[in-house]
Amino acid sequence: MPFSFEIEYTFGNSRSGVIHTPRGDVHTPAFMPVGTQATVKAVSSEEIAATGAEIVLSNTYHLYLRPGHEVIRRLGGLHHFMNWHMPILTDSGGFQVYSLSPLRKIRDDGVEFRSHLDGSSHFLSPEKAIDIQLALGSDILMCLDECTPYPADFDYTNRSVRLTTQWASRCRARFDEQVKGCDKTLFGIIQGGMYKDLREHSLMKLMEIGFEGYAIGGLSVGESKDEFYEILSFIAPLMPNDRPRYLMGVGDLRDVMYAVEHGIDMFDCVMPTRNARNGTLFTSQGRVSIKRSEYKEDNSPLDPDCTCLTCKNYTKAYLRHLFMAREILSMRLNTIHNLHFYQNFFSLIRRAIKDGSFSAFRSHWEMILAKGTAD
Repeated sequence: MPFSFEIEYTFGNSRSGVIHTPRGDVHTPAFMPVGTQATVKAVSSEEIAATGAEIVLSNTYHLYLRPGHEVIRRLGGLHHFMNWHMPILTDSGGFQVYSLSPLRKIRDDGVEFRSHLDGSSHFLSPEKAIDIQLALGSDILMCLDECTPYPADFDYTNRSVRLTTQWASRCRARFDEQVKGCDKTLFGIIQGGMYKDLREHSLMKLMEIGFEGYAIGGLSVGESKDEFYEILSFIAPLMPNDRPRYLMGVGDLRDVMYAVEHGIDMFDCVMPTRNARNGTLFTSQGRVSIKRSEYKEDNSPLDPDCTCLTCKNYTKAYLRHLFMAREILSMRLNTIHNLHFYQNFFSLIRRAIKDGSFSAFRSHWEMILAKGTAD
């Protein structure tokens, strides 16, 4: 089946639907676990699939540097390499280059940067970003963009939007030149910082170029929650209704519910996995900091409402012991649980939209997510 997107149910501006891909369907709103280096840290591809995930995100920048995109191509592509046979979305590397501020120089034709691994010099153009992602075998490719820093004045942000638009046009041309058929797809990325007029201009220019999906970039990069919500609530309803809408790098569940309320379909974030490795676990009763002494002799499961491997087989006392002993199994069991929790949470979101109960769902979970044990 070629790429397509259909909306099945709506509740206000919220929508649930399906992204059809040749490698399987992705039900939306969807959460993509982050497999930066062809792995979601601490867990196998089989364990990721068991959590209910239907798509993962991998990172162009990191895989380009190590082991190299051509190596992965020769080994059969990223799906074969990591034994994940459902869809993969790859980001373009733009955000990683942005985070390397002291090590990079932005030019009209692309970005010069030095590897964070060995200091070697590299150049990433829009065309090369597409070529790398095609070599990896990605199903959903992202355009190279300049992630506008926060704060940034209007003039800088305007130049940044202009550059991102030029790069998007070049990415579109390269993709169309290289991809024959409908087995892959390309998303554009909206920039514009905290300026509504620039956000709208960026979106309009991307729509003129034409993409199969549209992403909001440059949010959750240091701005206040009020600014984040203001920009998101402004730009999301303007995005094409018949294409997937992707909010990049956002995984706080309260932010997720706000975004879903405004029509966002796709999310990715390291929050569930990073928190798991640090001993913070998400449950149906609130956040749990497993290192707290109160769990030392707690013989109950982490979450009585959870059906993951961790909750079915291990107690809070054991999970605390593993964490305090710095055992590798702690990271694995915690990560399995948090990923399972996130996938179940998104499944409940989809059900609430279908049932017309999303407002009640959000109110219920806002109270639960406000709970949690202090570190």
